[in-house]
Amino acid sequence: MSGELLFSIVTWAMVPLWLLLAVLPNAAITRILVHSVAPPLTLGLLYAWLYHMVPGHSVNFTSLEGVRQTFQNENMLLAGWVHYLVFDLFVGAWIVRNARRREIWYPLVVPCLFLTFLMGPVGLLVYLVLRATRDPDWFRLG
Repeated sequence: MSGELLFSIVTWAMVPLWLLLAVLPNAAITRILVHSVAPPLTLGLLYAWLYHMVPGHSVNFTSLEGVRQTFQNENMLLAGWVHYLVFDLFVGAWIVRNARRREIWYPLVVPCLFLTFLMGPVGLLVYLVLRATRDPDWFRLG
């Protein structure tokens, strides 16, 4: 399977999970497919396989130049993308659970999810700012 095809499959497989978070955050299907270990386990295995496919494991994360050279390898570039996908989805699921526990009005959370899907840390930042405006105990991550 080509890297391009695998990229498309993995990327588009995330869309329904994000839609479940945004539209049906409390549904059983969302708990099963998004709030379970299934996405990180599946993507983690894919990540490990892609990492293993790097010839001689020529990976260098000790400098910016090393990172640039590492991601010239298609498998490592795809592994980096999978890394983003799994962690962004994990953060999105955490935002939903955290907002529920803190009783934050859900329509305010949806834009944070959208931003997390598109720009990871920016969505988390916006959620944390939103949470700070709604909760005097905003600085605790739990």
